[in-house]
Amino acid sequence: MSDCTSRIFSIGTCSTADASCANAVSWPWPWLLAAGNCCVLKPAEDSPVTAVELARLAAEAGFADGAFNVVTGVGVEAGAALAAHPGIDHLSFTGSRPVGTAVATAAAANVVPVVLELGGKSPNIVFADADLDRAVPLIVNSIVQNAGQTCTAGSRVLVHQSVHDEVVARVRERFEAVRTGPGPDDPDLGPLTNATQRDRVAAMVGRARADAELVTGGEAPGGAGFFFPPTLFDHVPVGSEIGQQEVFGPVLAVTTFRTDDEAVELANATEYGLVAALWTGSVGRAHRLAAELDAGQVFVNTYGAGGGIELPLGGTKRSGYGREKGVEGLLGYTRTKAVVVGLA
Repeated sequence: MSDCTSRIFSIGTCSTADASCANAVSWPWPWLLAAGNCCVLKPAEDSPVTAVELARLAAEAGFADGAFNVVTGVGVEAGAALAAHPGIDHLSFTGSRPVGTAVATAAAANVVPVVLELGGKSPNIVFADADLDRAVPLIVNSIVQNAGQTCTAGSRVLVHQSVHDEVVARVRERFEAVRTGPGPDDPDLGPLTNATQRDRVAAMVGRARADAELVTGGEAPGGAGFFFPPTLFDHVPVGSEIGQQEVFGPVLAVTTFRTDDEAVELANATEYGLVAALWTGSVGRAHRLAAELDAGQVFVNTYGAGGGIELPLGGTKRSGYGREKGVEGLLGYTRTKAVVVGLA
C-alpha cells in the first residue's frame, strides 16, 4: 500500500441502482484521500460497477498504487471481514440500520472511529404561503430521482390544510406524467435495483392501503424489469408504517397540519433525521423552524437531496452520526495532535 496517514474502509451496502450508489461511494473517498489517507471501498453487491469504474479512472489519472482500492463481494463475507480487519483505521458506512449497527460494533471492537449514514424519512413541509409552482416540481423530483432509492429522498409531504387539495392534485398530475423506462432511454423514472426490492416496495404499498388513501400508482407493471410507478398516498397517519419507515422506492406519503408547531412536531415524529425542507414565503418562519427541525440538513424553498460537495451531510437520531462532504467531512478524516515544546 502507498505511504499514507491511515487506511480507511468505506463500505456501502444500500440496495441501490448504480446511479444512486455513485453518490454513496463518492461522498467519503475524495475527502479522506485529500487528508492523506488510503481508501478501501466495498460497494454494494448489487451495484459494484460504479466503484470499479472509479478505480479504473483513479489508475488512469495517476493515483499512487494502493491509494484507492476496491474490494467487491457479498456484504456478509467481504464487508464483514473488512469491517473487522485490525488494519483499518476508520470506517464509513452508507446503508441500512441493521448493517450499520454491525459496522459500528466492528469499529468499536478495534477502537476506531466510524461515520454512519443510515437513511431517512425526509419531509417537504409546505405552508399556505408557499410558491407551489416552484415547490411541486422539486417535491416530485425528490422522490422520483433514482426511483426513490436515495437515503435523502423526500418521502413525506407535510402540507398546510389550506393548500392540501391543490398540492395533492398537482403532485398526482406530475406523477401520472412521469416517463418510466430503462436508464439508456433517459426516462424520468428508472427501475428498482432488483426483484427483492421491488417486492418489498409492493408489500409496503399493499399494507399502506389499510391506513391511507391511495391517490395514484400502487401496482407494479407487468413485463420485464423491476419497475414501480410513482405512488402517492394521502391522509397518511404519522404513526403508520408508510409514515415512519424508509420505503426506498418512489412512494410519497402526504399528511396535513394546521399550525407551525404541529408541522415541526410531525416532521420530527420519526426515528430518522437526515433532510428536511421548508416551503414558505416567510423568512422569519424559515429561520425559526429550521432551528427546531431535528435534521442534519434543512433546505428552504429548495430541495438538494444531499446538497453540493461543499455542504456537510449527515443525520441525527437513527439516521446515523458523523458528516461527509464539506470542511466537516475533511476534518473527520484527520487526527489532531498536540505538540508542546518547553522553551528554556
